[in-house]
Amino acid sequence: MIEFVDTPSPNFDERNCRKPVDMVVLHYTGMPNAAAALKRLTDPESKVSAHYCIDEDGTIHRLVPEEKRAWHAGVSYWRGVRDVNARSIGIELVNPGHEFGYREFPKMQIDALLALLKDIAGRYEIMPGNYVGHSDIAPQRKEDPGELFPWHRLAAEGFGRWWSPDFAVSPNAPRLAPGDRSGAVLELQVALDRIGYAIEGSGLYDSLTEGAVRAFQRHWRPAKVDGISDAETTSLIHHIAGRAQIRRAGVEKAAAEKAGADSKKASG
Repeated sequence: MIEFVDTPSPNFDERNCRKPVDMVVLHYTGMPNAAAALKRLTDPESKVSAHYCIDEDGTIHRLVPEEKRAWHAGVSYWRGVRDVNARSIGIELVNPGHEFGYREFPKMQIDALLALLKDIAGRYEIMPGNYVGHSDIAPQRKEDPGELFPWHRLAAEGFGRWWSPDFAVSPNAPRLAPGDRSGAVLELQVALDRIGYAIEGSGLYDSLTEGAVRAFQRHWRPAKVDGISDAETTSLIHHIAGRAQIRRAGVEKAAAEKAGADSKKASG
């Protein structure tokens, strides 16, 4: 059983959404220490909050009840959802962030996060592709939880999507950069859209595409985060998009089979 420290925040409202919670958004606090972060997250003047905040020693602060809409995502988008706050659980991880001395996330903190995610998964149906970072849902504005966050470890526990063991860089994968306009850019944009990013399929490598590529790199290819889709990034984007498409097709098939079985049962 998880132990929580109740640290209530007044910054929430009603979800007012007919759709169930189906997303988890991870953040770093981006403040010098936990005390400063908790003060801001519970200050009514700040108008920001999250459902949980996990300190570096693994302490989990419970800020907003899950049935309420915490204010953590801001202007954002993921897989067709624009009011991400209404559909998500927001979790802050204490870390100074890029402004105050970004550093790796301690094992105790990630262990606590995994325990919390397992607890949350017992209450909500959250697909692997809907465990995301703030930078994924708002790539033009945010960079947290950043390139040091261990997404691969979460994915290994079922909380996220990662590449399959047979992934390899395609020998024909192009290097695409801001300002390029081509069919390959359009294909890249379609793949980014399938993963979940807010992208317009114009065929022009514009600022939205650059931001999405940079966010993708922070999540899946953190060794080099520059917004340029080199051959490895291009190959990996198409690989992750393909896995997302396979997963979505499987879910749709299962839903159709269940609907057919329910219809047969009702008529029989």
